[in-house]
Amino acid sequence: MKILTPGLRGSPMVSYAGLLEKIEILRSTLRWAPTLARPEIEKLLRQANAVRDEVMQLSHKERFVEAAAAESVRVDRTPGARRRALLDRSFVFEGAFGDNAQLLEALETAEKAAPTDLPVLIDGESGTGKELMAKVIHANGSRSDRPYISVNCGAIPDNLLESELFGHRKGAFTGAVSDRKGKFESAHTGTIFLDEIGELPLSGQVKLLRVLESHEIQRVGSDEPIAVDTRIVAATNRNLRRLSERGEFREDLFYRLGVIHVTLPPLRERSDEIPLLFAFFGDEAAAALKRRPVRMTPRLREFLLSYSYPGNIRELRNIIYRISCLAGETADLQHLPADIRPDATRPAPANAAAALPAASGASAASISFSDAKRAASDEAEKLFLERGLQQVGGIVAELARRCDMNRSHLQTLLKKHGLRSKDFRNRPPSRSDEG
Repeated sequence: MKILTPGLRGSPMVSYAGLLEKIEILRSTLRWAPTLARPEIEKLLRQANAVRDEVMQLSHKERFVEAAAAESVRVDRTPGARRRALLDRSFVFEGAFGDNAQLLEALETAEKAAPTDLPVLIDGESGTGKELMAKVIHANGSRSDRPYISVNCGAIPDNLLESELFGHRKGAFTGAVSDRKGKFESAHTGTIFLDEIGELPLSGQVKLLRVLESHEIQRVGSDEPIAVDTRIVAATNRNLRRLSERGEFREDLFYRLGVIHVTLPPLRERSDEIPLLFAFFGDEAAAALKRRPVRMTPRLREFLLSYSYPGNIRELRNIIYRISCLAGETADLQHLPADIRPDATRPAPANAAAALPAASGASAASISFSDAKRAASDEAEKLFLERGLQQVGGIVAELARRCDMNRSHLQTLLKKHGLRSKDFRNRPPSRSDEG
């Protein structure tokens, strides 16, 4: 729900939740000031100015005002139209996305939630882009020019959790040689991203709940409350509702964090996005390696398009970076990680029939069609290379020129099939080779 001046296009708009949070901060400051001395007054003025600046920032984001004004207008909800609408509204998204209905719904929810200060909970499998979604919410909100602090809750030891999140005073414990800000103080007026929130111990969940309710923290070793204005975005790859039913996650914290709940689908359900990610990560890897984007052979591309990606987008990105590094201009199956590389990258047997699985008792019916097709393709490739080397007298550079192929890639293919160019240098071409 938003405050919107009726009848005025481009009028300022701010969320009720945001204003209420600022009012609570002002009230907490008043509560701890017995007399309104000059420093307290200046502090209140600074916070009031921050509220005013944030409202002015929101008023400048006309796309949100226009989206709210057009809420009642019937729009085209086809996948292509929904994707184009997000791009037309200048939706800030550093990456590529396709037409998956669940993903588009998540992005539309993120767009509506971004200008508010409501907590957001993002869930999904590991590698689906939860941190990227958190950055999207921050970049499209009113705090985009304020700090963005990321915290991995699963990587902090239990005994250091409170100090890491809330800071500590000098001498609070052994090794505390100076005062230190915590993550919440560092994220003041900005966004804090709590990754792997499901790994947070129950003691840490109690302290986090207190911050959500009072907007105050206390450093370890101090009784002085510190007001914090921080937008919380949390992420998990676990089912928090199920964890709360088992008593492993506080139910009240789950509902506090999940005011806005966004679920990201796995990459295997977003197959139309895979070619877009090829291009996006290919350009990114080329820039990092200072070389041209790598090209894929048809069979490598076919394999990557049909691969299930258990590691989701993170795994796809790592594969693209790997083949961009290991390959020259063109990447093939042998540049894939060994644990996912198909059998087709092994040297082909003398004939296609021998390339088929030869387990005892195996019949042709038990062999998959894709394996049979791959073996036949390898045999045809080897035969083509043999005839080509015959015709050019074993000169690899000439064969590469005739086939319009990169020389290093041709050498790789020859090595794959166990062919040596010098074996063809003194061998006259036969009639069948000339044909």
